[in-house]
Formats: sequence, structure tokens, C-alpha cells
Amino acid sequence: MKKSSLLLLILSILAFQSLPAQDSAFIHPDTRSAGWHPLFDQGLTNAIFPAGVWTVSDGIITASKDEALWSEKAYDDFVLDLDFRNAEGTNSGVIVHASDIREWIPHSVEIQIADDYSPEWSKADPSWQCAAIFGHQPVTHRTVKKAGEWNHYTITCRGRMIWVVLNGELVNTCDMSRYTSATDNPDGTKAPGWLSNPMAGLPLHGHIGFQGKHAGAPIYFRHIMIREL
Repeated sequence: MKKSSLLLLILSILAFQSLPAQDSAFIHPDTRSAGWHPLFDQGLTNAIFPAGVWTVSDGIITASKDEALWSEKAYDDFVLDLDFRNAEGTNSGVIVHASDIREWIPHSVEIQIADDYSPEWSKADPSWQCAAIFGHQPVTHRTVKKAGEWNHYTITCRGRMIWVVLNGELVNTCDMSRYTSATDNPDGTKAPGWLSNPMAGLPLHGHIGFQGKHAGAPIYFRHIMIREL
């Protein structure tokens, strides 16, 4: 491991230790404990989405089109805990800090969901693969399961820090304040042109969203729980 990578890992662990004990970097929280509640009600009546696109069956939420599902409420600091299941070729994501849900792409941060085992996504840019901060920062290692299996995500947003735990392992720690350019990431890679607002300057009060059926491949969510910090 390079010295720079080792230092980043140490700093990530130290930063995460400042969170409550139940939000350890290497375990998922007990969402039955105090302070947790479902992000959406059973009928999605407290969600924002085009009529008929998102549906719930036996607790599983999915979409028929590439339209996002949004929390009615806007949040600041929070821990979000959920399960997702990919299909073959899935390209979806969890969206945080969305201050504009109509043109959300440049006005939010997306934590990527992708079927990294498919021919397309296995060869994609690392910052486009599962659990990456999309277009900006790849994961430290792959922990996503193959299509058809359920995955467990815990995403913590506190200030300009984002921690991503996937299937029991901390795989991404992002300091948004380091991303001051709309074109160049701190590691020297290029950000996609459509991410035109640097993360360092994004408002932190925003909606939480879920990308729908993108490029023909569905995505499935369940047990979406939130605790405000």
C-alpha cells in the first residue's frame, strides 16, 4: 500500500471514530434503536416522483422509468441505511444534498450503484463503479455482490464529509471540501462535464433521492431508514 493511501485510510478511520459508536466504520447500525425512522411511508405518500413510476410490493421499491424518487423533506446531517439489489447491468445511485430536484445532477452528490460484474460496468472508470462518489472518488475495494443478491448500504453525511459502508466494510470516505474544481478531481482525474458545480460549494441542506430504471436495467430498494444527526 502506498504511503498516501495508508495515510488516507488512517485519517478516514480517525474521522469516523467521532461518530456515535453504533455507526462504526465496519458495521451497520441497529435501525431498531431510538432515533431511526423509515425515510418513506408504506405508500410513498411522503415521496416526490412522477405518478406511476415508483411502486412498492412486499416492501420492495422499484421504478419503471429513469425518474428519481425523492424525499419530501430536506435534510442536513444524517445516517441513511438501506438494502439494494442490482439486476444485470444496473446503473443507479443514492443522491444526497440535492438542493434542486428538477436539475439534480449538478446540484447534488451521487453515491453510485452499479452492477460491477457486468461487461459494461466491470470496465467502467473506477469513479463510476459501485459505492463511488460518482465522477469524483472511487472505492478503496469492491464489496458489492453480484446481480440478484441484496446489498447493505450505510451512508453518513456530516458537514462536508461522506462515509460509505457497503456490506459491512468502509469503502469510501469523501471530504467534499477538497473538490474545489468543476473539471479536475484532487487525484488528477477529470470529473464528468455535467457535474458542473464543485462539491466544495454545494449546499448541504437538501433532499435524498434514488435513481430509477436507467438504461433499461431495474434497481430494487428496501428497508430505507434514516437517523438525523
